[in-house]
Formats: sequence, C-alpha cells, structure tokens
Amino acid sequence: MFKGLGGMGDMAKMMKAAQEMQGKMAQLQEDLKGITVTGESGAGLVKATATAKGELTALDIDPSIFNSDDKEVVEDLILAAIKDAQAKAEARSREEMGKIAESMGLPRDMNLPM
Repeated sequence: MFKGLGGMGDMAKMMKAAQEMQGKMAQLQEDLKGITVTGESGAGLVKATATAKGELTALDIDPSIFNSDDKEVVEDLILAAIKDAQAKAEARSREEMGKIAESMGLPRDMNLPM
C-alpha cells in the first residue's frame, strides 16, 4: 500500500540538497564581495583592484608614466589593468563556485547559476 512512498524520500533529499545549495550560493555571493584581485599592466606601472564580483575598488598609477605626450599610452595601460582585474575576478569567482559544486558531489566545472 505504501510502496510508492520510497520516491517521496528521494524527493525530500533533493529538496534539502537544493535548499542547501541555495544557502551556499547566497553565502558565496557575500564572500565574493570580500575577495579582492589585482590586475596589472605596464609591468606593474598601473594596477587595478577589484572584488571577485568584478567591482573596481582601487586604481594605482605610478607617477612616472604621467607625461602629456603619452596620454594615449596611459589610457591604454589603465584599460588593460582594469580588464586584467576583471578577468582575474571572473576566474576567482569560477574557482569559488567550483568549490561549492565539488562539496555537493557535483563536477567542479559545472556551471552553477549565480
């Protein structure tokens, strides 16, 4: 009479796992705000710091590059440093997501929704 209830136990486990993953994802979103990465260009003359969520938080420019004749070069270096920081932020975010997936028995490279 209660043979069909075995599936309900599996469903309850799946729901619990989904809730657990949702909680871990929410925590990860908060954690990513506190993780910082630094992108560089021009052999470190320009450095951009961002959170692992990709929010730019600081820009450090070596004063030796300020010369009005090199305005375009400086602009290119700044852009390159920001792009480097954004790429590192994305990589760090994927790394952290992989840790969560792995802790739940999923493949590390599985794309979890953010």
